[in-house]
Amino acid sequence: MNDRDTLALYEMAKARYAEAGVDTDAALAALAAVPISLHCWQGDDVAGFERTGGNIGGGLAVTGNYPGKARTADELRADLDKAYSLIPGTHRLNLHAIYAETGGVAVSRDQLQPEHFAGWIDWAKSNDHGLDFNPTLFAHPLADDGFTLSSRDAGVRTFWIDHCIACRKIGAAMGKALGTPAVTNIWIPDGYKDLPVDREMPRVHLRDALDAVFEEALDPRYNLDAVESKLFGIGSESYVTGSHEFYLGYAITRKKLLAIDSGHFHPTENIYDKISAVMLFLDEILLHVSRGVRWDSDHVVVLSDDLRLLMHELVHANYLARTHIGLDYFDASINRVAAWVIGTRATLQALLQAFLEPIERLRQFEAEGDLTRRLVLSEAAKGLPWGPVWDYYCIQQGVPVAPFFMHEIMAYEAAVLSKR
Repeated sequence: MNDRDTLALYEMAKARYAEAGVDTDAALAALAAVPISLHCWQGDDVAGFERTGGNIGGGLAVTGNYPGKARTADELRADLDKAYSLIPGTHRLNLHAIYAETGGVAVSRDQLQPEHFAGWIDWAKSNDHGLDFNPTLFAHPLADDGFTLSSRDAGVRTFWIDHCIACRKIGAAMGKALGTPAVTNIWIPDGYKDLPVDREMPRVHLRDALDAVFEEALDPRYNLDAVESKLFGIGSESYVTGSHEFYLGYAITRKKLLAIDSGHFHPTENIYDKISAVMLFLDEILLHVSRGVRWDSDHVVVLSDDLRLLMHELVHANYLARTHIGLDYFDASINRVAAWVIGTRATLQALLQAFLEPIERLRQFEAEGDLTRRLVLSEAAKGLPWGPVWDYYCIQQGVPVAPFFMHEIMAYEAAVLSKR
């Protein structure tokens, strides 16, 4: 299909949506204003550049051995450049601390400085990407027993406190250099495989450690602090120190962003139902979009009903301006560049569908108590031709439509990835 055909189909779709009271041009303008923060760790299976030779740990596991993973920062940035070139819009990058560039010199995590991320900052500036950041509280000898900020050992806690303090300053340096605040998100793997005797003390340690991490106020123009919960992990099936309830209370009382990961809850829980509840008490949230299959397995994001309902909630409750959206999954069984592109495009497609919903008419029916007409229109809206609108957006943004972006990915694999 050529661009002329795409435009013709778009004009027909535009007319259909206009009949439903939806302005497709306005929807596309709104979509173009939403940045998604891609996660660097998809490109190298959460290996980072410390080269300690150990396992990831922390209950994390990457499966698959697809050839061509990035081994250096330059290779990772090149892979990201290819991914961004196939994703419509202008987006961000989410970095972990283990992706520091230290020139081959071993630098302890508690001694990391903004200079160790200068290459990332320069790259982001030249490509108009914002950066987000994460301390890495796993894949380290001082995390081997499953405890970091909530450890019984005061020396271990101090090390990780200092690491998180260093990371906040790195995030602030990124935000200042790039003119957009970095969201610096803290996630810890802490917990017990079997039932603990004392559930409270690790959480006391965690609360106090976080208070120490956040003691110095940083300019929110440059850095925003977030804390992330998890239901369980491998090795922490029975008890997780940083539970949802813990971090919800902490975020509310300490005025931090609450990070909500779509894979970090029970399979019967839907995070789109949590957004309006937490937004009553929080100024902003961080949203990690993932796809769990039976557990928090971090599959590549696809255009699922859960994803559609999540984006519907963000758009129609006017939460987008208060939500920072990032991706969080890793799949080494398929082409890693394709994994970025597929997941990001699916997230954007779900957002577009939300922008294209005839929400005003749906609200009117609901307010009038006419739930029958609400259901009829809601179902009818699913059949409206959003596909041509998406294809037009891709052409408008200078990226190929699906499945033709795979031509470029396979050419990149043949020319670059296969030679690693």
